[in-house]
Amino acid sequence: MGEASSKTQMESLLRGCDHVYTAEELEHRLGTGKRLRVKLGMDPTAPDLTLGHTVVLRKMRQYQDLGHKAVLIIGDYTAMIGDPTGRSKTRPVLTREEIEANAQTYLEQAGKVLDLSADKLEVRHNSEWLTPLTFADVIKLMSQMTVARMLERDTFANRQAEGKEIYLHELLYPLMQARDSVAIESDVELGGTDQTFNNLCGRDLQRDAGQPPQIVMVMPLLVGTDGREKMSKSVGNYIAITDPPGEMFGKTMRIPDELMRSYFELLTDVAEEEIARLTDPSTGSPRDSKELLAKTIITMYHSAEAAESAAKEFRRVHAGGGGGLPDDIPDVEVPSEMISEGRIAPTALIVHCGFAKSGGEARRLVAERGVRLNGDPIENAHEPIPVNSGDILQRGRRRFVRLVLT
Repeated sequence: MGEASSKTQMESLLRGCDHVYTAEELEHRLGTGKRLRVKLGMDPTAPDLTLGHTVVLRKMRQYQDLGHKAVLIIGDYTAMIGDPTGRSKTRPVLTREEIEANAQTYLEQAGKVLDLSADKLEVRHNSEWLTPLTFADVIKLMSQMTVARMLERDTFANRQAEGKEIYLHELLYPLMQARDSVAIESDVELGGTDQTFNNLCGRDLQRDAGQPPQIVMVMPLLVGTDGREKMSKSVGNYIAITDPPGEMFGKTMRIPDELMRSYFELLTDVAEEEIARLTDPSTGSPRDSKELLAKTIITMYHSAEAAESAAKEFRRVHAGGGGGLPDDIPDVEVPSEMISEGRIAPTALIVHCGFAKSGGEARRLVAERGVRLNGDPIENAHEPIPVNSGDILQRGRRRFVRLVLT
């Protein structure tokens, strides 16, 4: 790979990237012609991957397509601690069985994005090098980071300022993730902007180990369908890559218009010039552009046929009344105590949203097929239904509310 090749690679790799530590180092290392080892660590703390996860997975696939070696670290050991990043409280500890089950689904789902051939991908579990550590090894690891530096991290600084507890094991997490970089001798580490501190710790530990420090490439966090918080299953504003095509289409059509540019840029291969055209209201219909976005995403994770079928069904359900939803749909906050495992009693939801004054009236509305969730009639008043932030509840032709899970 010569200098021209390294510049071509840089143009491709920098698309959608938030920051590189440092771009000069990356361009130099690409110019050496060395096949880089590109690391991505994923703690299997939940069973499903969302489109938010695919932002860094797609960047790793870019490296693979350019001839580099992807190294996927399954954080089966670090998952037992849980990354404190962005957390206002300590994560619950997962069992070994939960971690192993989640790890298996991660690999299956990551295969929808990554090239899983042995020459292109190396899969490692960090229990391989973290389990054998003795207490003396842990003390030596801790000696490579000061308390002051650790407390610079916004997660810990915010908790400290709010008088919330910080547990000692949480301070170990960035060091353990950094140890992963030393163990696999990574050249590049990928992550979201919330992983910047952890990934930069890897550079420090590699220097101490006599290794060239890895380049850190961080990607923006994908905002969820609610348009406010980063995409997360716990918030309910997510699109899972395993969602059925119809559900994936409907969720995509509900994202705010201002998110379309980032979704196109981070989740698809649509050219920058075309994205600029599609997201310019003066050159076309935002609804048509959003439909193209939904079909593009579904084609990637299902098929072109599934995408077209989902689009047709969505148009059928939302036909009439101007072909769309009102612009001024009010939000209704739905407290977490009303929800169990992502589902809610339909009668309770209907009453809570003001569509009925009592459970009896709500049951009658359901029996008359008078209430719809995302365009589909609620069929059974006694069976809990799945809900997410951004879902649209509708009574009749004119009453709509947008659900916001809190």
